[in-house]
Amino acid sequence: MVEEALLSAILDSLKEPILIADAEHVIRYMNRAAIEHYEGGASLIGRSLLDCHNERSQQKMKEILVALQAGADERLMSVDEKRRGFMCAVRDPQGRLLGYYERYEPVSG
Repeated sequence: MVEEALLSAILDSLKEPILIADAEHVIRYMNRAAIEHYEGGASLIGRSLLDCHNERSQQKMKEILVALQAGADERLMSVDEKRRGFMCAVRDPQGRLLGYYERYEPVSG
């Protein structure tokens, strides 16, 4: 099993924000880039990710969570001129949804 400190160091080495939430949308982990990117930084850990979004985004996140619970691996959450944001399933060895992570990728232009 990989140590938590090593996993954290790997995630912190990524330049794009990575945020991990449980199946109730509670933020459980943020890499260094996410802490620097999101207003509130590390104080967001333990809070609902839904509280960080407007009503339209909250509804979309709830709909995506339903798709992840039904077996989807990843869904596009947002797109702007710089990047695309995805919600990606995190599952246990039996395939049960534990939560999700947000990942971003640059939009090539």
